[in-house]
Amino acid sequence: MQPMPTTPVFRYEQLVAWTDRLIDRGLWPPGTRMPSVRALSSQHKVSVSTVLQAYRTLETRGRIEARPRSARVAIGHTVLALLEHTANPALVPLGCTVPDASLLPTVPLDRALTRAARLHGVRANTYGSAQGEVALRQEIARRAIRTGQALSADEVVITSGCTEAITLALSAVTRPGDIIAVESPTYFGQLHTLEVLGLKALELPTDPVRGIDVDALDKRLQTDSIAACLLSSSFNNPMGGTMRDADKRRLLALLARHRLPLIEDDVYGDIHFGRDRPTPFMALDGADNTIYCSSFSKSLAPGYRIGWIVAGRHTQRVMERRLAYSLCSPILPQLALADFLSAGHYERHLRSLRRTLEHQLLQMTQAVEASFPPATRVSRPQGGFALWVELPRGFDSHALFDQALDAGVCFVPGDVFSASRQFRHCLRLSAASRWTPAMAAGVQKLGRLATQMLV
Repeated sequence: MQPMPTTPVFRYEQLVAWTDRLIDRGLWPPGTRMPSVRALSSQHKVSVSTVLQAYRTLETRGRIEARPRSARVAIGHTVLALLEHTANPALVPLGCTVPDASLLPTVPLDRALTRAARLHGVRANTYGSAQGEVALRQEIARRAIRTGQALSADEVVITSGCTEAITLALSAVTRPGDIIAVESPTYFGQLHTLEVLGLKALELPTDPVRGIDVDALDKRLQTDSIAACLLSSSFNNPMGGTMRDADKRRLLALLARHRLPLIEDDVYGDIHFGRDRPTPFMALDGADNTIYCSSFSKSLAPGYRIGWIVAGRHTQRVMERRLAYSLCSPILPQLALADFLSAGHYERHLRSLRRTLEHQLLQMTQAVEASFPPATRVSRPQGGFALWVELPRGFDSHALFDQALDAGVCFVPGDVFSASRQFRHCLRLSAASRWTPAMAAGVQKLGRLATQMLV
């Protein structure tokens, strides 16, 4: 290889120019694997960050294409630190995607809990069925009919939130070291689960509106040994994208050809702003190898920690792990939620919650557009309550995070949503708390700090 030219430009620009010449001369034809970052760093006596900046520049110009690869996940320490900050009441809560208690029907739920304790107090103070209370499972099965899922109560297993449901699903269909295809970016809690289970993440290109690129997954399945897919069926966290039904069917057909299970996370499905709820994968033809996971944590009762899983052919393995992990869920909250659902309170609550969250996301979007640097891009989710904010390449959201904490504001830096720590120039904001002058001021502070960092 020829030496780099000695011209009075930045080192990464020298590396870009050198690479351009090799490509133009045909020495690196299309499809050639680029040298590793460490190899170029050693060869040209430059830092790893210089090579990364050069590769990012070349990718932006369309000279090279970054392809996803599987990566071991190491995010647990970061997640624990983030959760401590998001739980700090002294900070403006732009980080945690847990709905504000004032948006939830706490009083009616308390009444249902009291009624359940009065009617079932003695029975509730013991171990319950590992599968969960039949009354709650029946209500979940009835609600599933609205989304086209033909379920019976016997197919539903109650879990401690959606996190346990996903953990059970993954442990039932994988072994340590397996590769799991995920959205990129994806929820950092799922990455933490992969890490704990010893699994690798293959990050799939994900559009902020349409979801994952099915063609990209098809190509990777031709070369990679993937054990399962873990995907959101509606309103991806953090970007808010939802795959169209046609793309979901294409994905299911692709996975069926390769006999791969799909684990679907539908925790945000009920929080849709349009007339129709997005269709879960489980409700579509070809979903025989799909494991459905959801919970009431984002829409009704985060403190109750009640979720559920429908595992189909994998139910026996899921139940074995359920017994080993947590044995059963508390009876009383299950009975209270079953009562709340059967009385029709949940649907009335959802109508109000959807209007409120849609309005809060709009207000937050307007605040970002008014306060952040002009080149900032903002997602347009049609459900959920997360906002994905993208600043110019090279921006450091972790540096912004440190400054924001000092200013009394909390958000989540973008790179924790990636196993390979991409998206450092992005951040996620949560509109789960009531929109108040303090919330607006918090967004404005972030915008001013971001603008100052780019000057």
